[in-house]
Amino acid sequence: MLRKWLDRLDPNFAKNGKLKRWFPLYEAIDAFLYNTNSVTKGSPHVRDALDLKRMMTTVVIALGPAVLFGLYNIGYQVNRVLAAAAEGVSLPWQMKLAALLGITPATIWGAVLVGAIYFIPVYIVCMAVGGAWEVLFAVVRKHEINEGFLVTGLLFPLILPPTIPLWQVAIGVSFGVVIGKEVFGGVGMNILNPALTARVFLFFAYPLQITGDAVWIGLDGVSSATPLARAAEAFPQLGTSWWDAFWGFIPGSMGETSTFACLLGALVLIVTGIGSWRIMIAILTGMTGLSLLLNLVGSTSNPMFAMPPWWHLVLGGFAFGAVFMATDPVSAAISNTGKWIYGLLIGAMVVMIRVLNPAFPEGMMLAILFGNVFAPIIDKLVVMRHIKQRRSRYEER
Repeated sequence: MLRKWLDRLDPNFAKNGKLKRWFPLYEAIDAFLYNTNSVTKGSPHVRDALDLKRMMTTVVIALGPAVLFGLYNIGYQVNRVLAAAAEGVSLPWQMKLAALLGITPATIWGAVLVGAIYFIPVYIVCMAVGGAWEVLFAVVRKHEINEGFLVTGLLFPLILPPTIPLWQVAIGVSFGVVIGKEVFGGVGMNILNPALTARVFLFFAYPLQITGDAVWIGLDGVSSATPLARAAEAFPQLGTSWWDAFWGFIPGSMGETSTFACLLGALVLIVTGIGSWRIMIAILTGMTGLSLLLNLVGSTSNPMFAMPPWWHLVLGGFAFGAVFMATDPVSAAISNTGKWIYGLLIGAMVVMIRVLNPAFPEGMMLAILFGNVFAPIIDKLVVMRHIKQRRSRYEER
């Protein structure tokens, strides 16, 4: 019935239809619900079962563990602070709504529901505002709306603190979509990861709502710094164990605290061939190499010099960034050799930012954007080197 209804509407959005200007919006709805009927019949044509929709759907599935654990961890952190908070503490609107609905974060499912109350409004605002920009640019350019924003719209909320004001979410995603992607030509043309572009804009434009202590818990008058922020002041006194950090039972952004959930996502991306295992391993190698070197150098004034690589792995957004952000096929390096160089650069840069500049304890975001900027240059140098080698072999013959 739905298919027949869409087919009846189709002539209105055709080239001579009265609603032809809004064809991108109609096509986006049709393509979201069904496979496209537009296929390439002539040659050359690469025949592959993996199209953009399947690729984006697989990434969303890979993000599933991070989303589910993120929902639970938000409620878990709120419950932990509520248990230790004094009487009369001011509650945010999310907790007032939970109380009105009779939801308490004291149980597992209660914690998940409380986390959903924090997460879902951010996700809705992100999808509504970002989707509106996507539709606007598609209509103006008379292009089809791509499914790429489905992933960006999910990634962006996961790298935000749970107490982020919704108006800042709207401004941030607008900056990420317009400046980070559309000004370059849209999907497949951007050199920077749109979600990280939005995050870095909020990081510098509204630092009080993105960094600090109080943003992580959501209770007025109650603060709780992230372990990574504590490490910049007094490593190894982090107030948590390595296993708690690995599983994700620590304050942090909504979807990036659990290294275990990120590893599950990495497995899905690697098995399906969507995420590059070369980039992931190279980032881990670069981080391990430089952190071990700084461990040997040591410092009497900077405790971050003593942080070993296994702590860098589980703190902040390292695992989430290495698995879901740095492997973005559009903004990452394309050549196999370039992927190794690109990953090593990001892995070393994140340690350099975290350790040598403790004012920015979370260095993964800036490191990936730095790698995005150099990815085209890295690929060009790799290609030029291959051309030089082939020319040399040809001349020898």
